[in-house]
Amino acid sequence: MSKPILGIAAYSGTGKTTLLTLLIPQLLERGVRVGVIKHAHHKLEIDTPGKDSYELRKAGAHQMLVASRHMWALMKETPHQEEPELDDLVQQLELDQIDLVLVEGFKQGRFPKIELHRPATKKPLIFPHDETIIAVATDGELAAATELPLLDMNNPDQIAKFICNYLEGVSAADGTLP
Repeated sequence: MSKPILGIAAYSGTGKTTLLTLLIPQLLERGVRVGVIKHAHHKLEIDTPGKDSYELRKAGAHQMLVASRHMWALMKETPHQEEPELDDLVQQLELDQIDLVLVEGFKQGRFPKIELHRPATKKPLIFPHDETIIAVATDGELAAATELPLLDMNNPDQIAKFICNYLEGVSAADGTLP
């Protein structure tokens, strides 16, 4: 089973997570069930020293699943692996429970993305060198002309509408560009 994948691509400090926290409720209101994959560039530690799950994992458990009636989480040690592949991570999601996979990070990946760009950060634009960018959400004027749709990155409602329109045109069978 395949699901549409859409990335939010930007340099660190641009506001990817902030936008996603505003965007996800907008998509939910429109009936879009969202799964999110976030890439971290640093050592990821979601467990807390002193907690039983942390101690069991540090004792040598390669996988540690913690569960309650409210949620469950699986922590898997991968000390000698390269960076994870997005396709492998997508397969870890319960794809029958979602309509769209939003990806934060994996900027170099070969999948459709919306670029977030704040001219004030003085970071270069991504779209001129990445044909997988399908739109640019910005809070100012771009330094390069584009025929891509321009969105207001401070208007999550507008971006949610764009995503819903995009989903109507994407092939759910393979997640490719329409």
